[in-house]
Amino acid sequence: MKYVIANTSYFQDGKRKKNQDILIDGPNIIEITNAKTNTPNPSLSVPGFIDLQIYGAGGKLFSAEPTLESLTIIEDDLLKKGTTAFLACMATNTPEVFNSCIATAKEYRSAARNFKGLHLEGPFLNPKRLGAHIPEFVRKATLNEIKELLDFGDGVIKMMTIAPECQDDEVIQYLLDNGVVVSLGHSNATFEEATDAYNKGIQTTTHLFNAMSPVHHREPGIPTAVFSHDKARASIIADGQHVDYEVVKFAKKLLKERLFLITDAVTECSTGPYQHVKNGDKYVMPNGTLSGSSLTMLQAVQNCVSRCGIELNEAINMGTKYPADLIGIDQLTATIAPGNEANLLILDDSLNLKEVIFRGEKISI
Repeated sequence: MKYVIANTSYFQDGKRKKNQDILIDGPNIIEITNAKTNTPNPSLSVPGFIDLQIYGAGGKLFSAEPTLESLTIIEDDLLKKGTTAFLACMATNTPEVFNSCIATAKEYRSAARNFKGLHLEGPFLNPKRLGAHIPEFVRKATLNEIKELLDFGDGVIKMMTIAPECQDDEVIQYLLDNGVVVSLGHSNATFEEATDAYNKGIQTTTHLFNAMSPVHHREPGIPTAVFSHDKARASIIADGQHVDYEVVKFAKKLLKERLFLITDAVTECSTGPYQHVKNGDKYVMPNGTLSGSSLTMLQAVQNCVSRCGIELNEAINMGTKYPADLIGIDQLTATIAPGNEANLLILDDSLNLKEVIFRGEKISI
């Protein structure tokens, strides 16, 4: 089907180009030209969002219901909210639950649309920085265990959060050598230990400031190691609950393009070890421990603009370009340009979502 997004605007090389017609044919953007009409249309076209850490959506927590139906519901819900690529995240759990989730993900991937694989957040974490993770499931990895895990995963495990100070170097190197994006998180590493981990190839950091050694004037901690390293990246939860907006603003000034957005979103769940309870605009465990956000990626971008003073184009990059770069998603599917896949969101001047286009198809929202 061929159609035109008429008289819209989009960002190109950091500058907003107004009064543009975006021609879509089939799954791709065919052409972008100056608008053929002067009909007022304050819309902004942006790439679909990419969330590298989300546990559930549409009322389904994947680890609690690791079924094909759950992934279908999660995909549908996220598409309607503007997330056109995501990694389903699994918290520290039993090997049986991990294996069940991995098996389902492998079976589902041939039919997957915006599901891109799994992010394993644990179980190889530091018991001193667990947050809502279940301590009895936490352990040190062995190289054989990692080999078996990746063999069984058959490429569906895209990202893993670990505490490097608790793991052997050979384990970390094996993950890196086999194409897994390794993220430092739920860690009590010192500044020196974290810096050493980044020097050895760990690429990024899970939910900056949360569940990690803090900044102290005599103990710099993990955040200072991230800020000081020229290659280390970090995700952040911009909901004002996990991290104050002033701290998000501060981190952005220091990290620039090395900071990207995640939702870390969960959904209400009353079964299994992770029973998330909605409390205002966040989720907590039954004991009150903060366990996850209720964010969408669009809300995170809106918060960056309205609460953190981040320029709109940069806030969009934090939810699109930067996570795509990290996880190796082809920019042909994550940017707006002729020849690229048509994964677009149409926003109004208040950044409200008006339309979702995925692979050229208009998604009912």
